Amino acid sequence: MTNFSDIINVLPRMKSGTDLITALEVLPKYNPASCNADAPVRLMALSDLYRVYIPSQMSLEIYSKLYLALLRSMQKKGTKLAIQQQNQNYRAIIQQEYSGIMGGSDSFTIIGTSGIGKSSAISRSINLITENRVIEVDNPYTHVVPSVIVQCPFDSSVKGLLLEVLRKVDEVLDSKYYQNALRARATTDMLIGSVSQVALNHIGMLVVDEIQNVANSKNGKSLIGALTQLINNSGISICMVGTPESSRFFESAMQLARRSVGLQYTTMSNDKYFQDFCKVMFKYQYVKQKTEITDGILAWLYEHSAGITSVVVALIHDAQEIAILNGKEILNLESLNEAYEQRLSLLHGYIQPSISHGKQTSKIKKKTPISTAMVTQNKISDDRIRIADFVVQAKNESIDIVQLLKSNMPVVEVAV
Repeated sequence: MTNFSDIINVLPRMKSGTDLITALEVLPKYNPASCNADAPVRLMALSDLYRVYIPSQMSLEIYSKLYLALLRSMQKKGTKLAIQQQNQNYRAIIQQEYSGIMGGSDSFTIIGTSGIGKSSAISRSINLITENRVIEVDNPYTHVVPSVIVQCPFDSSVKGLLLEVLRKVDEVLDSKYYQNALRARATTDMLIGSVSQVALNHIGMLVVDEIQNVANSKNGKSLIGALTQLINNSGISICMVGTPESSRFFESAMQLARRSVGLQYTTMSNDKYFQDFCKVMFKYQYVKQKTEITDGILAWLYEHSAGITSVVVALIHDAQEIAILNGKEILNLESLNEAYEQRLSLLHGYIQPSISHGKQTSKIKKKTPISTAMVTQNKISDDRIRIADFVVQAKNESIDIVQLLKSNMPVVEVAV
């Protein structure tokens, strides 16, 4: 029999070290014989690349932060203050004067560049923390959802967010809080009281994703104010997840900055974790000609992904897809470059700054148009191209050698 005051004992034991890494890791089973299967089978098997999850230091920090935040929130369930706050929340629902006497547990942010794996780390951590999706309490009889994840509305609507919280709780508990709120045509003040009561009784931790939406909306500060009020009236922990765009919003005022203390991440450096990640992803090959990853490919992947793991996965997946469809059946620099040019063209403007093109130290020379006649002169009888001839031509005619080479053969620049 579980009492409300003993609810923290229901949570699974906190993991750390090798046990945590093993629990977070997801490596789908790979069968080398699948490379000989038909093209449709191999194309469908490629989707396993998106299931791979290799925990990083960021994953370990996010797990610890979420676990401790949930623990602090659960410790307030069933206390004398919680019962007093229930009475105050009921006064808010019936639109009487009320106050937040419980105080907040805490709020924090997880801010990082898009595509580095924030949402995946949060999802894996929450699945590990909440082994039992719903915690059942006998005295008093109730159900508690350890974690509820909602999206910040695109227009930062306070009412929209509060209704979404009720809808998410209804999905798990099969309750009717959302329908009742719509039927009662509840105002925002009534909804804050209602959601506070629901959070106090049924929610351990609230995760608000896409919080950067508050930065570009006139309702942004109102939404953060509503979340602050929700914290004070329910005592639950609130985690706000977003991109660096939201940092400027939280830095604009002291009370916002205090509410947004948390974890911040940028793109990865070309370190051991990134290289190990690329090596693991490269093992999932479904083309007929299997290749090994080289230092050149590792350097190319970093330069053409800007250290964003989701781009690495997309490059390796699409390169194999293209190679299977066009019959080349090999994963190499050529197929990777083809995937970068064809499939990731919209990302070039964001990835391009990380690629070193070399600095111009001398006066920029006026480019001379390269005619077809000039190109044919540099080909020998068997249609092979001699680079030495291009070097001589560039010197004689004051032409940029790199541009001349690019006009006659595929050239990929990699920073060293």
